[in-house]
Amino acid sequence: MDNRPVARRRLLQWTASGVGVAALTACTGPPDPRPAPASTTAAVAPSSKSPAGRPPVEMNTGSFASKYRKGTTTHWTVATPVLPGRRATDYPVAVFLHGLGGNNRGIFDGLGAHAVLERHLAAGGTPIAIAAVDGGDTWWHARADGSDTQSMLVKEFVPFLGARGYDLGRIGLFGVSMGGFGALLLASQARLPGIRAVAAMSPAVWDSYDARIDSAFDSPADFAAHDVFALRPKLAATPKRIDCGTEDELIATVREYVRGLPSPVEGGFQPGGHDEAYWRSVLPNIVSFLGWHLG
Repeated sequence: MDNRPVARRRLLQWTASGVGVAALTACTGPPDPRPAPASTTAAVAPSSKSPAGRPPVEMNTGSFASKYRKGTTTHWTVATPVLPGRRATDYPVAVFLHGLGGNNRGIFDGLGAHAVLERHLAAGGTPIAIAAVDGGDTWWHARADGSDTQSMLVKEFVPFLGARGYDLGRIGLFGVSMGGFGALLLASQARLPGIRAVAAMSPAVWDSYDARIDSAFDSPADFAAHDVFALRPKLAATPKRIDCGTEDELIATVREYVRGLPSPVEGGFQPGGHDEAYWRSVLPNIVSFLGWHLG
């Protein structure tokens, strides 16, 4: 029985199960003097209090006015290792794309990525930074309303990270649900030089247009222009990892998407649903995968 219409309908009713909906936590500390997008404010929070034996991770947050998201303040957060003998920003960066209803804080507040990064570092993993930015609910591509969060990433946020000192020759992309789709789309379109790997948790992908997914695409032509199934050959040279829970209603379409990808594809299908519990269970492996390929 084909359950894809059900999955489409329910996906558009879901938020990211609470991921990223926490309010941006206020930060303290001196303003960061390094370059930033227009109208950006940045603040440095104290280093996290890591358990004994774990290298600390420093959290930086800020906001800017994006010309691709007019009328909306765009917030960002970056988690950076603090290691002896290393500059604060002398690291490759993994850019996270949040899910529907989420924001830049979801990967940290909901999934605890900063703690995962600490454990990754303590185990000897490659030091990487994790960066996240608000993308609204426009599915990480250009829309008929004039918004274009993919261009915001490519032309504003990632160059901002480079200006702060992160290594743009070693970029990883990863995302969850809507953001998983966005990460796979951007990695497939070759708009961002320096991508070394892409990972997606429970990616919201479809093999054909349906009117019930019009919040994700403006028309059949818009779907065709951003069809990640058709773009699969473009990922032949890109290390990739995809994970999806076996109780996730998207699993049939995700399996179909994975079957048509150029091999190899890391990840797999583990017990779990389209929720935080599942994403927390696979995030350590995602961070290890990204660290390996960004090292």
